[in-house]
Amino acid sequence: MELLGWTAVGFLGRGLLMGLAIAAPVGPIGVLCIRRTLAYGRMTGLVSGLGAATADAVYGCIAGFGLTLVANVLQGYAVWIGLLGGLYLCYLGVKTFLSRPAAEAAAEISATGLLRAYVSTVFLTLTNPATILSFVTLFAGVGLARASGNYLSASVLVLGVFLGSALWWVLLSGGVSLFRDRLNTQGLQGINRISGLILVAFGIVALSLNR
Repeated sequence: MELLGWTAVGFLGRGLLMGLAIAAPVGPIGVLCIRRTLAYGRMTGLVSGLGAATADAVYGCIAGFGLTLVANVLQGYAVWIGLLGGLYLCYLGVKTFLSRPAAEAAAEISATGLLRAYVSTVFLTLTNPATILSFVTLFAGVGLARASGNYLSASVLVLGVFLGSALWWVLLSGGVSLFRDRLNTQGLQGINRISGLILVAFGIVALSLNR
C-alpha cells in the first residue's frame, strides 16, 4: 500500500513537470492570456489559462488512456482542424488589433465574459492536434509505458498535467496583473496592437503548415 502511494506521488510529480513544460513556452495562448490579464484583469487571464489547462488534460487523457480511436480521428482531420485553428487565431488577432480599451478594462468582466474566455481558449488549444504527438512522446518519456493498463497511474498523471499547466497560468496571470495598474489607455492600446499582430502571425504560420 505504501509502495502504491509512492508510485502515485511519483506519477503526480511527473505530470506536474510535464504540465509546466507544455504550458510554459510562450505561444498564442500565452499572448492571449497576457493581453486579457492586462485588459480585463487577473481573473480573466487566469480563466483563459485554465481553459488551456483543460485542453491539455483532454489530450493527456487521449494519450494516457490509449484512446487510439480518438487519436486516429484527430490525426485524420488534422489538416482541417489546423486550418480552423489558424483562421480563428487570425480572427482573434484582427479583433484584438482593432479593439479599443473600454471602461470595462478598469474592472473584472462578467461571468458570461469569463465563460467566453474559458471556452475560447479550450477551443483554441484543442484545434492544434499536433499537440497530441507531444503528449504521446512525453507520456512515454515519463514512464507511462511501465504502467500499461494501470488506469490509476494514468489518472494521477493526467491530474498532474492539469495541475502543472494550471500552476503556470496562475503564476503568469498573477505576475502580469502586477503591471496592469501602471498602464494607461495609450499603453493598453499599444498592447492590443502588438498582441493582435503576434496572434495573426501565429495564425498565418498555422495556416501555412496545413497547406
